[in-house]
Amino acid sequence: MIIDSHCHLDQIDLSAYDGDLTNVIDAARAKDVAYMLCVCVNMENFADVLAIADSYVNVFASVGVHPTEQEGHDPSVKELITHAQQPVVVAIGETGLDYYHCKGDLTWQQQRFRRHIQAAIELDKPLIVHSRDAAKDTIKILQESASQEASGVFHCFSYDEDIAKKVLDLGFYISLSGIVTFKNAKQLHEVAKTVPLDRLLIETDAPYLAPEPYRGKTNQPAYVRYVAERIAQLRGIDYQKVAEATTHNFFKLFNHAKSFRK
Repeated sequence: MIIDSHCHLDQIDLSAYDGDLTNVIDAARAKDVAYMLCVCVNMENFADVLAIADSYVNVFASVGVHPTEQEGHDPSVKELITHAQQPVVVAIGETGLDYYHCKGDLTWQQQRFRRHIQAAIELDKPLIVHSRDAAKDTIKILQESASQEASGVFHCFSYDEDIAKKVLDLGFYISLSGIVTFKNAKQLHEVAKTVPLDRLLIETDAPYLAPEPYRGKTNQPAYVRYVAERIAQLRGIDYQKVAEATTHNFFKLFNHAKSFRK
């Protein structure tokens, strides 16, 4: 059994699946993907994310606003907490900082991140952190809340080993995506070899970042298996060890998901 710890089921083009998300879910199950976490990126699509999680017993949800979202509603701490009371919502995010797509004065982005952190702390639910070209500030802001025991995962991790160590020192997990299967992702290969197995998660970020051998095509949760296989290869261990460890880690971090586990 493996788990896709980060995907966007509401954003997958269903034209290749006879217009039915159930076919995507079934394809994942056929590859031993037992659970999926459907991650919210803005408040306007939260209803869709929630509806999907409510419709499938093996799908969980999150609530939050992606750091690059500049249109739409920007929720308060109170609003995030209210939405996260839904039983299938197991995390806050995705949230964080993105200095690649956004330029200029990004105080608004940092303030949004802090609101999400506060909501997660008050709820005792983990954060799903997006960080691109913003490692220093992402870690600095999280360190401000270290005494309040914020927890979570850096999803689609793409930094080097030094940043990975800082993330681990915060008590956060590291999630690797299909990027780790790319031949030119040498820096990430080293991270995959060295991150403690008990702090590792796997994801697709579907419909984005399809792994080899599907690079450049639409991603889907079934492909998370290729991520696990590549990590096992890089570490020189059995695939089953990666599957068991990352599954255990998922339920340890997203502990509100335990009551739904079949």
